[in-house]
Amino acid sequence: MNLASTDTASGRNAGPAAGGPVLRVNDLVVTYYTDLGRARALDNVSFTLQAGTKMGMVGESGSGKSTLALAMMRMIKPPGRIEGGSVWVGGTDLQALNEEEMRKARLSKIAYIPQGAMNSLNPVMRVGAQMVDAIKSHLRGESASAINDRCVWALKSVDLDPSVFHMYPHELSGGMKQRVCIAIGILLRPEVIIADEPTSALDVVTQRQVMETIDKVQDEINSAVILIGHDMGLMAQTMDHVAVMYAGRLVELATVREMFTSPKHPYSQALISSLPTLDNKGQFKGIPGLAPSLLRLPSGCAFHPRCPFASDRSRTEKPKVNVLPGGQLVACHLYDQGN
Repeated sequence: MNLASTDTASGRNAGPAAGGPVLRVNDLVVTYYTDLGRARALDNVSFTLQAGTKMGMVGESGSGKSTLALAMMRMIKPPGRIEGGSVWVGGTDLQALNEEEMRKARLSKIAYIPQGAMNSLNPVMRVGAQMVDAIKSHLRGESASAINDRCVWALKSVDLDPSVFHMYPHELSGGMKQRVCIAIGILLRPEVIIADEPTSALDVVTQRQVMETIDKVQDEINSAVILIGHDMGLMAQTMDHVAVMYAGRLVELATVREMFTSPKHPYSQALISSLPTLDNKGQFKGIPGLAPSLLRLPSGCAFHPRCPFASDRSRTEKPKVNVLPGGQLVACHLYDQGN
């Protein structure tokens, strides 16, 4: 399982090798400068992802999931600032591009499907006009017939009738709006698609339809997909890999089977054990304590105040990311070499 290369895990900034991962994130750091002080929202996050695979990203609110997505798109706004790291898509380092080059890379190399489809579409423009605008801003000189064919293909790919092209957003259901956002995201066949909680405001039936749509689209264009969310059941059913974020750090990355059968990090274990099962109906098990404020992170391992395995070392020394024999990544002193 090639989740991350040794170079990535050790922090060295390396470009993608031929035939390597389609996405490589190296030591990404994001800091927010507030009146109360500096808050490090991403702390040296590194991982890789192969084409055609799906990775779910989970963690409590404020753990850095959406910040990671926006940082990869270079859409962090003040008072936030990307202070280090690189994001490679194919052979392109997005952090090294100028503003115009990055504008062209969005949608063509890496696409972002926003969390709230209800608020993401322009309410006074027809769906088709918004799709055409997206194409024209990237493919100058494209003929009208070619643009129309591309829009029809995108709508059909997400199981929408081409007549949606002429409709306004308010004429569509919530699920249809979400699929329109997916259609816009795949117009230029990007190599990486980031979906930020695309099913959070939808009923369970529509959630299933949206996830099946993402699966179908991925099979068609062979892109890598990152799904951000809180629904562990959805992750278990639809993802290939699962990444766990806590207090701005990537604390574990594993295949979905490993994550749900043998989670390694104590926080991952707590997340999995908090899921209801048929064996403990009516019993809900939470994680003790609260997620820390990014302005006042605990020393050492940020999870140590809530961790049943915390040691003196956990309280003073930040754990490094370890690559286990099976390729699993885990940032915990329990798995340091020699322990």
